[in-house]
Amino acid sequence: MIPLRQNIASMKGYIPGYQPPDIASWIKLNTNENPYPPSPEVVKAILEELGPDGAALRIYPSASSQKLREVAGELYGFDPSWIIMANGSDEVLNNLIRAFAAEGEEIGYVHPSYSYYGTLAEVQGARVRTFGLTGDFRIAGFPERYEGKVFFLTTPNAPLGPSFPLEYIDELARRCAGMLVLDETYAEFAESNALELVRRHENVVVTRTLSKSYSLAGMRIGLAIARPEVIAALDKIRDHYNLDRLAQAACVAALRDQAYLSECCRRIRETREWFTTELRSIGYDVIPSQGNYLFATPPDRDGKRVYDGLYARKVLVRHFSDPLLAHGMRISIGTREEMEQTLAALKEIG
Repeated sequence: MIPLRQNIASMKGYIPGYQPPDIASWIKLNTNENPYPPSPEVVKAILEELGPDGAALRIYPSASSQKLREVAGELYGFDPSWIIMANGSDEVLNNLIRAFAAEGEEIGYVHPSYSYYGTLAEVQGARVRTFGLTGDFRIAGFPERYEGKVFFLTTPNAPLGPSFPLEYIDELARRCAGMLVLDETYAEFAESNALELVRRHENVVVTRTLSKSYSLAGMRIGLAIARPEVIAALDKIRDHYNLDRLAQAACVAALRDQAYLSECCRRIRETREWFTTELRSIGYDVIPSQGNYLFATPPDRDGKRVYDGLYARKVLVRHFSDPLLAHGMRISIGTREEMEQTLAALKEIG
């Protein structure tokens, strides 16, 4: 008999968004990828790192990703000792649970949000507690003092879209006995962020990714900002060469080209607002979003019917079977042309 740990044998595992093999023939709006390419400076940096014969690839990359920490620190206004780089922000989320929650101890998060938190907790053998949302987008039943080891807050919320106000997050930090992890995957598309709370509270961690706003989902680059003591602990348990040479070169170039980032985000926000208005004009209920996606509900509240209709027309969005979400769909914001085609398909489906 194969001696698997019981929690691993019994868990289901996380199911990511579908990646069709014939991807070029789809309008792909299901995994919140950026519809625009990365900065030209990123491509240039990757080619320079490769060199004419790729010989640089035979040498291990910087184990600490120190240059990236310095560039990120300059951008966000923190000393590099407050920053850790990661193989996607998922690596940091995983290591935060490993660092703070022992087997049998509790982690919490809002449902609906990023269900991968629960998967990572299961791997560690930690207990999971979820909290719902109130009508005014606050956490339902959150205790005056939350004693869990880690609480994850996705802001802007995915898949719904709204951000939590800074004053409210500040209050949550005071109410958490353990770590409050602010997953700011979509922060660059939003009107505000919570970075200042890292300085204000020793138990606050902010995670970011370059997958969405920087168009680097295919390279898996993320980071976390926290007190140096937290970063030092995470450094102990991360993979020692967790970012390859090309990813490190790409990250530095992407973070330095803020003009390109700003323009991409502006175009996506503009398309998001236009698409929101158009969906509402055909009877859809759309939650105001601060991300690069919308959660939209058709008039008959049958999200699966519309999802299937779009799928048949090779437009791929995200439908969730969860009863809290099954009435609608999460639709990533693509180019204006892609969203016009999607709107036409929705009108045809009815």
